[in-house]
Amino acid sequence: MTSTLRPGDPRRLGGYQLLSRLGEGGMGTVFLAEDEESGRLVAVKAIRPEYADEDEFRARFRSEVNRARQVPPFCTAEVLDADPEHTTPYLVVEFVDGPSLAEVVQEQGPLTAGNLHSVAIGVATALAAIHGAGVIHRDLKPRNVLFSLGTPKVIDFGIARAFEATSQHTRTDQMVGTVAYMAPERFDSDSRGVTAAADVFAWGAVVAYAGTGRTPFAADSPAATAARILTQPPEVSGLPRPLRDLVTLALAKEPRDRPSAHELLELLLSAGPQESLTLAQRPELRQAAEAAQHSGRHSTGGRRRTRTDPAGPPRRRRRLIRLPVAGLAALTALALAGAGIYGLSTADSDGGAAPAGQISVAPPAPRTVRGPSIVDRLDRPGQWTAQTMSTGGSCDFRDALVVTTGESNEVQCPGPTDSFAGDQSIAVDVTVRRPGSCALIWFRFAGRSGYRLSACESLIRIDLEDDGADTTVTKVTSDAFRAGHRERLRIDLRGQSATVTVGSTPVLQAPITDPALVAGQVLLGVATATAEGPAEASFAAAEFRSL
Repeated sequence: MTSTLRPGDPRRLGGYQLLSRLGEGGMGTVFLAEDEESGRLVAVKAIRPEYADEDEFRARFRSEVNRARQVPPFCTAEVLDADPEHTTPYLVVEFVDGPSLAEVVQEQGPLTAGNLHSVAIGVATALAAIHGAGVIHRDLKPRNVLFSLGTPKVIDFGIARAFEATSQHTRTDQMVGTVAYMAPERFDSDSRGVTAAADVFAWGAVVAYAGTGRTPFAADSPAATAARILTQPPEVSGLPRPLRDLVTLALAKEPRDRPSAHELLELLLSAGPQESLTLAQRPELRQAAEAAQHSGRHSTGGRRRTRTDPAGPPRRRRRLIRLPVAGLAALTALALAGAGIYGLSTADSDGGAAPAGQISVAPPAPRTVRGPSIVDRLDRPGQWTAQTMSTGGSCDFRDALVVTTGESNEVQCPGPTDSFAGDQSIAVDVTVRRPGSCALIWFRFAGRSGYRLSACESLIRIDLEDDGADTTVTKVTSDAFRAGHRERLRIDLRGQSATVTVGSTPVLQAPITDPALVAGQVLLGVATATAEGPAEASFAAAEFRSL
């Protein structure tokens, strides 16, 4: 729900025309805006003036935004732009036009069956992607889970730490987060040691709320809620048995006793062949979850954390997740319950006690991803669309997708948003149409970072592009793409290596080892090399496939 702009609100930030208010929080105001160049609707978060005047805050905001841009768009609202140096620092993210989880539960009541399972998987998928980029959300709650065409998307990640860690904003009464979803360690006087495990705790509280309509430590006041979080077991009796056990695990008092987001996701998806039933009608959620399983696994410090006391116990070398026998067996039934087939799971719905026996279960190994495939002749608008930029650059169709720079140095064409993880092949016919031009193919591109192949008249090069900073990975001299000459170009990504083939001849091999770039989109474009006037290249017969 939006509201009109107030008299003191800005009307424009950078290249974004502000249209209305979406909400307001402790750090600033969120506006619905229009990108003046593309016409796309976006959400712009403008930081409050009192924080904008602090150099320390700006430095942390800049750092956190750079990290947030590395988060792949797996059940998350994609970070599109930011300007930490603006008079009013702001962050631009994908606009998700849908209700929040809080609104859905308030209006329709607790979620059941497949809808609840989908939220559990979707939010775990988002956390796996966020943590994989080395980011901690710190403010996960039902209002930060939005539904886009029925698929949950997590918003508002990546900048809370800039607020919480700034020296003037570390008092407990200004702590970032909503008390009901805050892990016990968040209430420590020094919260700088908070890890990704705090987000996992919040996941448990969010899923409990989604399935029961109440938070697991609900009390009459924030102080009483905090006391229950610190001292009492969670109240999750309204959840179906298999999910209840996993939520209880996530709500453990000690960070080291909680599973990681990746382990949550693996357990949720580990029901073998039955899992296909659960997400049969939600292929986009399945793709995102499987891709997130293979996203970068940065250490955020939340996995089996040792005590700061030197005399504390040593770190356990292998994580074992302990579940009640009945609860573990019922995990297999979770997919059936999610699909509306009750059978096994309804037998435990009365909240009876589980058997006392315990077994230890190691998280299952990730399964092979069967990701997206994109096939397009590129001779007419379809999965790619025509567009003309304000700089005169364009993407249009003349028996092929023709890309021109105009007055800019580089143009990227809008196309499919599918994200590929794991092994992949990218094949497309490429023509450099003007001398001094380079045809560009980005792969494993997420946010503003990824790998970029340049096919130029005299060389072929692969660069690592990180928020505008380029590092050459490898290059080779080649005249395969001399002006006007059409060639079939193929990039095979296997493991940590990319092999580039022109026609039937392999021309270079490059290491693809950045731990934050294991998944992302494939994009097409063009750049100037030495061209006088606009650069131009064309693409045809695109085939992008997961292997």
